[in-house]
Amino acid sequence: MMTCGYEDPHCEVGLIVGTGSNACYMEEMRNVELVEGEEGRMCVNMEWGAFGDNGCLDDFRTEFDAAVDELSLNPGRQRFEKMISGMYLGEIVRNILIDFTKRGLLFRGRISERLKTRGIFETKFLSQIERDCLALLQVRAILHHLGLESTCDDSIIVKEVCTVVARRAAQLCGAGMAAVVDKIRENRGLDTLRVTVGVDGTLYKLHPHFAKVMHETVKDLAPKCDVSFLESEDGSGKGAALITAVACRIREAGQR
Repeated sequence: MMTCGYEDPHCEVGLIVGTGSNACYMEEMRNVELVEGEEGRMCVNMEWGAFGDNGCLDDFRTEFDAAVDELSLNPGRQRFEKMISGMYLGEIVRNILIDFTKRGLLFRGRISERLKTRGIFETKFLSQIERDCLALLQVRAILHHLGLESTCDDSIIVKEVCTVVARRAAQLCGAGMAAVVDKIRENRGLDTLRVTVGVDGTLYKLHPHFAKVMHETVKDLAPKCDVSFLESEDGSGKGAALITAVACRIREAGQR
């Protein structure tokens, strides 16, 4: 947010969608209960990856989400992040493929030992598979790497699974962002809001369709907000430098 705010003064939201996911935004001070004062605004780190830990996402979670969560390092926590970020999407796909194979819908019902290995289906495969327009060459190459002899029909099904999992992640991410920008608009009593979101993360930048689907979802769910997305380059480094520079300037001004 700080990095992109240097380029665009309308940038009041930050989002990262990579290995993990998080967001921040500028909240009105009158709504920040833990800090005294009602003037101005404060940046709030949402830690939105933990959304759903209280069960509010249960209607949207599938048996595959539950399986990934159960075998993760922090079961029951970061449930939203586990549905949308790069660390988990490949594992969701792997669980779906195993289920389809057990039901005889894929690979003639034979599961390779490699496919049984947790983490073997990397999220980067989703990007590679969705870039492969019609030839399905990437799909078959990846499946061969996993020890799976696939037919053309197998490849089509695997590609569809990857598409659905990535699309759901992008839509969930877009729904979260729509809620954030609409909250900013309502907090300020505005009929319409123009706002920029600074974005970083490999999933957002490298997946061929994630960004487009997310943008469309935000537009559909927050029609009163004119939202622009600005990619951040080295957001952590530049943002930290900017914050340090501002802090130093404020300190120097106070010492005069």
